[in-house]
Amino acid sequence: MSEARGEGRDQSGNLSFVVGCVDEDHRGSEEGGRIKNEGEMGKGEEEDDDKDDDSPPERQIVVGICSMMKKSKSKPMTEIMERLCKFEYITVVIFPEEVILSQPVDKWPLCDCLVSFHSKGTNQRFPLDKAVEYAKLRNPLLINDLNMQYYIQDRREVYRILQEEGIDLPRYAVLTRDPDRPEVCNLVEGEDHVEVNGEVFPKPFVEKPVSAEDHNVYVYYPTSAGGGSQRLFRKIGSRSSVYSPESCVRKTGSYIYEEFMPTDGTDVKVYTVGPDYAHAEARKSPALDGKVERDSEGKEIRYPVMLSAMEKLVARKVCLAFKQTVCGFDLLRANGHSFVCDVNGFSFVKNSMKYYDDCAKVLGNMVMRELAPQFHIPWSIPLEAEDIPIVPTTSGTMMELRCVIAIIRHGDRTPKQKMKMEVRHPLFFALFEKYGGYKSGKLKLKKPKQLQEVLDIARLLLAELGQHTDCEIEEKKGKLEQLKTVLEMYGHFSGINRKVQLTYLPNGQPKASSEEEECPTEGPSLLLVLKWGGELTPAGRVQAEELGRAFRCMYPGGQGDYAGFPGCGLLRLHSTYRHDLKIYASDEGRVQMTAAAFAKGLLALEGELTPILVQMVKSANMNGMLDSDSESLTDCQQRVKVRLHEIMQKDQDFTEADYQKLAPTGSPSLVTSMKTIGNPVRTCDQVYALIQRLTSQIRRRLEDPKSADLQLYHSETLELMLQRWSKLERDFRNKSGRYDISKIPDIYDCVKYDTQHNATLDLEDTLELFRLSRALADIVIPQEYGINKAEKMDIAQAYCLPLMKKIQLDLQRTHEDEAVNKLHPLYSRGVMSPGRHVRTRLYFTSESHVHSLLSIFRYGGLLDEVKDQQWKQAMDYLSAVSELNYMTQIVIMLYEDNNKDPGSEERFHVELHFSPGVKGCEDEENVPLGFGFRPASAENQEKQTNQGSLEDLSQDETDRALSLSEPISIKRSPMIRNRKTGSMEVLSETLPTSSKGTSYRLFPSCSCQSPEIKQTGLELFSMPAVKRFSVSFARHPTNGFEGCSMVPSIYPLETLHNSLSLKQVDKFLNAVCEHSSDAHAKTMKALSALFDTSSQGYSQTHIYPHPPKALSSSETPVRSPECPLWYSSGPSSTVFSGRSSSPTSVNPDKNVSFSE
Repeated sequence: MSEARGEGRDQSGNLSFVVGCVDEDHRGSEEGGRIKNEGEMGKGEEEDDDKDDDSPPERQIVVGICSMMKKSKSKPMTEIMERLCKFEYITVVIFPEEVILSQPVDKWPLCDCLVSFHSKGTNQRFPLDKAVEYAKLRNPLLINDLNMQYYIQDRREVYRILQEEGIDLPRYAVLTRDPDRPEVCNLVEGEDHVEVNGEVFPKPFVEKPVSAEDHNVYVYYPTSAGGGSQRLFRKIGSRSSVYSPESCVRKTGSYIYEEFMPTDGTDVKVYTVGPDYAHAEARKSPALDGKVERDSEGKEIRYPVMLSAMEKLVARKVCLAFKQTVCGFDLLRANGHSFVCDVNGFSFVKNSMKYYDDCAKVLGNMVMRELAPQFHIPWSIPLEAEDIPIVPTTSGTMMELRCVIAIIRHGDRTPKQKMKMEVRHPLFFALFEKYGGYKSGKLKLKKPKQLQEVLDIARLLLAELGQHTDCEIEEKKGKLEQLKTVLEMYGHFSGINRKVQLTYLPNGQPKASSEEEECPTEGPSLLLVLKWGGELTPAGRVQAEELGRAFRCMYPGGQGDYAGFPGCGLLRLHSTYRHDLKIYASDEGRVQMTAAAFAKGLLALEGELTPILVQMVKSANMNGMLDSDSESLTDCQQRVKVRLHEIMQKDQDFTEADYQKLAPTGSPSLVTSMKTIGNPVRTCDQVYALIQRLTSQIRRRLEDPKSADLQLYHSETLELMLQRWSKLERDFRNKSGRYDISKIPDIYDCVKYDTQHNATLDLEDTLELFRLSRALADIVIPQEYGINKAEKMDIAQAYCLPLMKKIQLDLQRTHEDEAVNKLHPLYSRGVMSPGRHVRTRLYFTSESHVHSLLSIFRYGGLLDEVKDQQWKQAMDYLSAVSELNYMTQIVIMLYEDNNKDPGSEERFHVELHFSPGVKGCEDEENVPLGFGFRPASAENQEKQTNQGSLEDLSQDETDRALSLSEPISIKRSPMIRNRKTGSMEVLSETLPTSSKGTSYRLFPSCSCQSPEIKQTGLELFSMPAVKRFSVSFARHPTNGFEGCSMVPSIYPLETLHNSLSLKQVDKFLNAVCEHSSDAHAKTMKALSALFDTSSQGYSQTHIYPHPPKALSSSETPVRSPECPLWYSSGPSSTVFSGRSSSPTSVNPDKNVSFSE
């Protein structure tokens, strides 16, 4: 591109943009336009006879890029300009640097729209004066105002303009020195402060040169912190600042002195594209240690942040005040407020494809909107479906989506494992006392330092046992060795996949299970429960991320295609500040990571999950809203478990009386499982024999040298697999021959995991073990949450009362007049629906909460099955569902009809949807089918079979199974585009749209993916009325897949009811929540702690995952590595609403307050 004229081409060979001059004939003629056509270009007359035969017949709008070549040829500029060229009537011309520097402006190329900005070149500065002169001569449409760029070069002017706009700044003072008499100035310097123009700035303070081009910013520290200064400069390699022992301020030059803002080591970079779009990301502050954190590709690590309502308004103000459409500025978040500390002018996000798409689209539409009418180009502003969040209801009425609430179970995980042992050694009691265990009688240890201490005790006791066989150590050697082995796994502590619980037993532990075989010793003891496993697998991450992508399509405009991104409606709601999103998760690591992976897919984020988790997922102690202590069962649960064990211990076929006792609700799934089992003890015998056969097969494999080092899924070894199954074999049947029914879920858990992930081992009888253990689990698991309706409600309320109240608040607050996620009316020009916003609340939790919440909807009296046929069908469907698998979803959607009276019951419309989550491993022929997602009204039901059905999807020629070696591919249905390939402004679908009876499914049913069928296709959704889109993949799109495990698809959302009123739902939630006055009072107290902090802004504490910690062989804890907790491999790709934070390490056991 160094030639005076050249062409940039994309990968397909289409013309991208040209460098140099544009012929007048390519520009066409115009009547009274802003650019003259005669004699404007040096080569114009010479080239007049050499017209291209294939020149576009329509008038092309020429966008000129006038900047130093380093900027013009940068990756962000190239990416955005190539996308801009896909607009049918837009051609991009890059002004060569030699022309800009050496030619007079009347020799510069002609353009209708000018993108020009000041910057430094390799050796020379950009001639801003000449650009201003050119703009006066040619009068093009300016993307960024040129005269304002003089002000941006002076920090004093930047601060003056910001102050005039009422934008918060750090407290500052300007010191202006005369270069000839620098000693004459209003500056008094003390040991720990400076006084500038009478304004005192105690250290730490910041000293900035008044020239914005001078990046030598100094931060001065107080003597109490060691004094000296941090000297910032423009990045050189991997350094952006150095520490200096010099504590005195500079004595020559003019500076701005300002208060140092405590930002916890992060800066927020905001990039606007026009006043209605902004992208925000954070990076490690250069003042922190001066080391630029880079990923494996050498890119500076940045991560997503969410902008608050006020910050969104600031972004709009900055863009308009400086008249810079494309504008970057820096935010400091400190003390509950946000302060602008720098405005950079023209600035692009680096390495975000989503941003490149958005930027090109916004700029292209802006150019066409301004210039198309003037040049008589037949172009109309594309009406974005997602601009107006209005959708047709099932009856055809247009209503506005106001709220989406989803309760989602975590994704696929490794088998959970647990070991109990009674300990009496003084070291364990000392540890219990050290961390305050005596206050409540219970202690949970999850932090790396705490786990290291437990490991050190285990090592010490084992060493003593080895040296003195007669020593008085009562802890069993086998269990101590297992404790040591588990804590030493992976070579480091992550603090997220292992935990130790200690419970004080004043009189020791009575013999309660096969694990405790010897008679108990008198005196107090501690029950140590070690839990490990239960980590989210790579397959679980993929499931969550893909479900997040699919969720976008539930939002208005979600069916459209937007530069390769489905579900652009939700993304646009974000980028135009009209989406109020909050994500909550329990404190379990697998649940938190599921939430982060879902958020990544939902919002088209890039990079690793950890920074997304840190910034977006509220996973603090939320007063039990999403957490449950499985060790603390209610009285009702204890009674239910005892009855369940009695029934399942009968060595005879189930009688009619047993059916009445075990399945009083008549659930078809329970009845089917009981018929499969017949005699529960005989079935347990079969299961036990199959487990024995399985462990013997694994032992034989271990003895085989060929498979000794075989790596199983998720880095498991055959030895670890054998430990897992051997423990179940020991625990399932005790010495008396009785079976421990509580182990059935664990057996099913393990065999389900191995059937899906370790099928390549080809172990015999695993499918039979899967079939029998599933039948047993289909009884034990759901019935542990209550056998009859009253018990189910009692147990469900114990688990879900805080969550139910929170859901009620979510629905109530949606229709209140809140401005937090609406555009300010003074700044809403150019946005079609500035007052509209959608509230999304996502709750990620475990199986217990999903079972309990579903029980409340089923048995709490929401509707009468006798009077409501749709509800009866929904209840029949739920009764036929045997398992609430990983990624089970309960979704509530609230719509508003603005044409109805505000007080009318018809004003707000609620829909309830459900999916049983991930598909199982065995034959799906008997899977119950619902009535689709948002099914049509009765008169349209005959059309249902062709909408979102498997048959319809399977005929889509773009769908095919991928081999395991293929990368992820996203395939879209063919679209009719404008004449110019890839035009972004119009995407007209081949399929007709319908405003009534629209039905599409997330994850439509598909054939079973058994081990014999090497298929990894994950059909996301089928939307025949608008568009069909499917994703097939074999490997994780960012991190790669471990092994060749197949990822099962997820059942579609099924509508349980689509015509509830908000008043109905609110009345139901009130009745449920007030059922138990004690529980209600307890809940309200918990909720007050949750929601009374809404005015606290950013002064929040957050929980972050612990960085891996190397194991120590001594008792001294090893320090965490000196690296931030928010490493990421890529930047964000959208803007977020509602929450902000700065990454900082805190005590995860502390309560965390957050605003609703």
